[in-house]
Amino acid sequence: MTGSPELVGAVRSAKQYLTYVSAGPFQYAVAEALALPDAYFTGLRDDLRAKRDLLTAGLTDAGFTVYRPAGTYFVTADIRPLGERDGLAFCLALPERCGVVAVPNSVFYDDPEAGRSLVRFAFCKREAMLNEAVERLSSLRRGASGV
Repeated sequence: MTGSPELVGAVRSAKQYLTYVSAGPFQYAVAEALALPDAYFTGLRDDLRAKRDLLTAGLTDAGFTVYRPAGTYFVTADIRPLGERDGLAFCLALPERCGVVAVPNSVFYDDPEAGRSLVRFAFCKREAMLNEAVERLSSLRRGASGV
């Protein structure tokens, strides 16, 4: 969207808070989901755990310091071991560098400096996509070491 900084900021704030909220219409979907068999949720848990482990191992191998999550589908990683310091600049350049996207954690901090070197990756993706991302991210380590 385009507009005045005030309008764009207001729309961005509203979108941020609405994206992760279970609004009224979703309550019916939640009720249906609660009626599903336990095997559905066990399978979902196991699938997400395997994807988390795949991505965290790949990020670690690529040289990131990884903070393994226990209850989300985002992995937070520190870019300093790659010789990087600014998560925002890193994330802006990442798609061109290796065709992968990440979100700078600093946007979630009251004090952006506190999360400056942290970025997050989502693992709620197809396994093939995660494998490709891990392979592409491995080029960062090769690039940092001059290989």
